[in-house]
Amino acid sequence: MATRPDNRRRSSSITQALRRVPLNQQGDKPLTPTNEEVKPLPAGKPRRKAGSSSFSYASKGFWNDIKTGRWMLVPASSFKILAAEFALWAAIEVMLTRLDTTSKTPFNPLSFIRSHPSGHHWNPFSYLNLDAQHTYPNPMSYFLFPQGLLPNGMARKSWADFVFVAQHIITWSFVRQFWCVLILPVIAKALRVKRSKIMRFTEQGYAIVYFGIMGTIGVYVMKGLPTYWYQTEHFWLEYPHKSMTYELKAYYLLQAAYWVQQLLLLVARIEKPRKDFKELVAHHIVTLWLIGWSYTIYLTHIGNAIYVTMDVSDIFLALAKCTNYVNETASIPVFAFFVLVWTYFRHYLNIKILWSVYSQFHLIPASERQVFDPLNDKWMPPWMKWQIFTPILLLQFINLFWYFLILRILAR
Repeated sequence: MATRPDNRRRSSSITQALRRVPLNQQGDKPLTPTNEEVKPLPAGKPRRKAGSSSFSYASKGFWNDIKTGRWMLVPASSFKILAAEFALWAAIEVMLTRLDTTSKTPFNPLSFIRSHPSGHHWNPFSYLNLDAQHTYPNPMSYFLFPQGLLPNGMARKSWADFVFVAQHIITWSFVRQFWCVLILPVIAKALRVKRSKIMRFTEQGYAIVYFGIMGTIGVYVMKGLPTYWYQTEHFWLEYPHKSMTYELKAYYLLQAAYWVQQLLLLVARIEKPRKDFKELVAHHIVTLWLIGWSYTIYLTHIGNAIYVTMDVSDIFLALAKCTNYVNETASIPVFAFFVLVWTYFRHYLNIKILWSVYSQFHLIPASERQVFDPLNDKWMPPWMKWQIFTPILLLQFINLFWYFLILRILAR
């Protein structure tokens, strides 16, 4: 009896490994066979092509999309919302410019050149914060741009952050569907991905786009902080980090907006629920809890460090999966490189962060380690050390479980 070639067996093992390792808990489970009878489609009902998503994401009219929430799936509808908001912002800017001839608005070509507080590079975001650029603020700026810019160029927390996060749910909805509906299916067909795998390819392709962007921004943000590259003592020495770089604030809030958008897609059942629906909901809720809690108690530096370890490794996991959908044999070297990246970011660096919490927490100034008093903005009593340590440890246990599955496949 003929046997499969060795390279075919290896590529099949890689396929199984990639299916078992979730992408930031995004479902990618293989379909499981059942004994249920396959029933024919009702007469007159069109058969949907495998991997097709065309009429699933078709607009049913702009106002209908708004009322039903389908704007989260239809890129044309979410784009119209964004375009209307930016048009309104620009119109108000013109009006405010005429009312206040001394203001520095984005229409002044030199107004965006502001030095970064560190003096190393200019801040590409801060000119869009209009808190102090007009006698009368532009109300749309609270939706579109992070607020809370301080005179020294740094930023602070603001109640307007909730408005910014809510607004950019629309932004991520457009970005996601623009890639998943209009761009990536075309790429999949050009690469001759099987129809049954096109949907998975587009999901993982978007993961490459999202984590590639946010992973790169995360490293850029860290480069402007004293924590670069994982100088962990600076998580604590300058605590509390009540002011942050404007880039860090924008980065943190955009991450929050992304995960809220992902959660809404699931909870509102705007998309067809996956088999691991409950697990995904639980994961997104925990993720948002960690984002919100770390932002509230001024642990954004350690939060940025953890983001980078997760996002950068997820780029190569998604790349390995996409390569596997195109050519299983070609995915073997990509998978091997992914394992190296995963080992360094998900384990070495994460354990380094974990050790810092355990051994360097005492570096927080003594005056900030006395009481838990939220009303007076005091968050870091001694017992908080274990509140920080425990979720990072649990995250490491989950990563180790996935790592065991990966290594077992490699050993075979």
